[in-house]
Amino acid sequence: MGNGTDTKLLVRAEAKFVRMSARKARVVLDHVRGRTVPEARTILVFTPRAAAREIEKVLGSAVANAESAHGLDGDELVIEAAYADEGPTLKRWRARARGRVNRIRKRSCHITVVLTPSERERPKRPQKVAAAAEASPQPEAADKPKRRSPAKKKEGAAA
Repeated sequence: MGNGTDTKLLVRAEAKFVRMSARKARVVLDHVRGRTVPEARTILVFTPRAAAREIEKVLGSAVANAESAHGLDGDELVIEAAYADEGPTLKRWRARARGRVNRIRKRSCHITVVLTPSERERPKRPQKVAAAAEASPQPEAADKPKRRSPAKKKEGAAA
C-alpha cells in the first residue's frame, strides 16, 4: 500500500432491506458502476427494471450527502463502487395439493452506492495550438516510402 497521504474522498449512501433480490439489483448496478452521476441518472431513467428506481433513490441520496456534508457539485461526481448485498430472507409457505407445501422465499437486499469526485479535469487547449495541430497533421508522412502491396512484394522476391 501507499504511505497513507493519498486518501480519496468517498461519499456513500445505503438502502437497507429493499424488497428485491440482490441478484436482480446487481444486473442494473453493473450498468452504472464507474460512470459519472449525470450519465448514471440517464441510464437509470431509461432502464425498465424495478431495481433502477430503487438504485436511483440511493444515488440521489448519495449526491445529497456529498453536496450537504462536503460541498461538492453533484454533476462532478463519479460512481466509485455500487453493490447489492443480500439481506434477510422472509420464509413463507404456500399450500399445495394433498397436504403438501411449497416454500416461498421473499428476498431482500442492501444497496450501496459510493461516490468520489471526478479526477479527470480536462484542461482546454489554447486555440492557436489546436489550429496549428490541425493544419499540419504529420510532417513525417511525406518522408516515409509507401508500403508495397502484397503482389509487388511477391514480384520483388521472385526477381
